[in-house]
Parts: sequence; structure tokens; C-alpha cells
Amino acid sequence: MLVCRKIREIREFVRAERKNGKTIGFVPTMGYLHHGHQMLMREAKKECDVVVISIFVNPMQFGPNEDLDRYPRDFEKDHALAEEVGVDAVFYPPVEEMYPSGYTTYVDLNSLTDCLCGKSRPGHFRGVATVVTKLFNIVLPDKAFFGQKDAQQVLIIRRMAEDLNMPLEVVTVPIVREADGLAMSSRNVYLTPEQRSKAVILHKSLEAAAKAVEEGERDAQKIVCLVREMISSIPGALIDYVELRKYSDLSPADSMDGPSLLALAVRFGQTRLIDNTVLEV
Repeated sequence: MLVCRKIREIREFVRAERKNGKTIGFVPTMGYLHHGHQMLMREAKKECDVVVISIFVNPMQFGPNEDLDRYPRDFEKDHALAEEVGVDAVFYPPVEEMYPSGYTTYVDLNSLTDCLCGKSRPGHFRGVATVVTKLFNIVLPDKAFFGQKDAQQVLIIRRMAEDLNMPLEVVTVPIVREADGLAMSSRNVYLTPEQRSKAVILHKSLEAAAKAVEEGERDAQKIVCLVREMISSIPGALIDYVELRKYSDLSPADSMDGPSLLALAVRFGQTRLIDNTVLEV
């Protein structure tokens, strides 16, 4: 498995593979890989001839009081997990390679970013859109693979790719969960054993909401209240948001009249976890 630290190196690799008529699948990550990331890589291998992943902790998407410095990093473990799946190349650039001195260009979206995580993390999606645009331009993949856990991010990237006429397909892969239902996340490592046991309430509350819809509930406010009440019953769980929005454009959903995204963000201590489910009548 090739490891590239320079943009020119990964471009040379991709160019050579394309000359051989091969398709390129791309999985952008911030590292500290887990089985959820491996699922993305496996899907990329199924659909493309060559799989490239990136490992880059993007400082642009972290706010001033967020966890950039303590974000978990373990390249040796990441390398082993990627190699286990059969990844062909890893793009692992230093910050100065992606944002050299004098860097001044950013990507902003005028929709999809002012709610959910965008509301509580100002500037976050500007950083995401900018780094993903750069990575797409560097790797030039045929398909890029993202996890449903970051549902808002996937919608933003898909819209960005469409609006900017990027010649690639954005593929969404279902959430990968632990045995008890907790969505896999690199930030789960921050949780104490007690917080970890409490965090399963996130998935349980989403399941309860889905069951309520299945049994006939259509009122968005009642669905949201059900989830909030379940989470609030857990000591130490601090809700950032619980919202039900139309899955197409993230506009507010007052009732269940089409696919809706039930999304939440909750803090346990200093650790902020997100989860979601798509509800359909």
C-alpha cells in the first residue's frame, strides 16, 4: 500500500492507474480509523478498481474551543486497518501541504449549513466544504464514499458537487454501529466507561421515534419531544439539538409527509456525539 505525503505523489499514482483504464474510489477521513471507515473502504472496493483514502485532521473545520489538539491520531493503526481492507494508496499530507503560507481560498454554501451542526458549530461546514473540494481536485475520483452518520455533511457535499459540476458520484454508506447500537465514531474513545454506557440512549431514542412513526405518529413536535425526554432522563446527557427536518433540503418538517431526517447531537462531558435516522411513512 502506497503512502503519499505530497500532492504530486498521489496525483502521479492516480494518473498512472487511470492510464490503465481503472476507476478510482475515494474515502476521505480524519484518521483514527474504525470498522465504520473500513465499511466505506469495502464499499469503495466493490464499486471501483482502485481505492484511495486520505487521512488529514483538517484544522479549518474545528472551532477555537473544539478538540483539534486532542483529536485522536494513530497512523500506524490506521495504516494497518487500511491495508487489511486492501486500500491501494493513502494520502497523508501535513497541514502545510494542504494550506501553504498565504492560503486564502474557501468554499461556502448558502443553504444546508445554517441548521443542526452548522448552527452550533459556526464555520465548521465552510472548513469541510473547502477541504473536500481540495481533496476531490487532488484525487479526481470517480466515486467518493461517506457515512450516513454525518448526514448533513453528506447532503452538503452532494449539493456542492452538483453545483460546481464536479465529475464524480457521492455515495452514502449506512451507519455502522457497535453491538449495543452506539454509532461508531473516532470520538467514542473520549468517553469514560460510565459515559459510554449512557450513550446508548441516543440509538434507543431514535429507535423509539421510528417505532412511534411505524405505529402512526405523524406530529413532528411529538416525535422530537419523545427523543428529548428519553435523552434528558439520562444524568449527564446534555442535548445540543434534536430536530426533525425534511431529508431533501433540511427545511423544518412539521409533519411526516415524506422522508425526514431525525438528527441529534448530545454531549457527555466534553464529548459531543451525533446520530440520526431517516424516517419514512
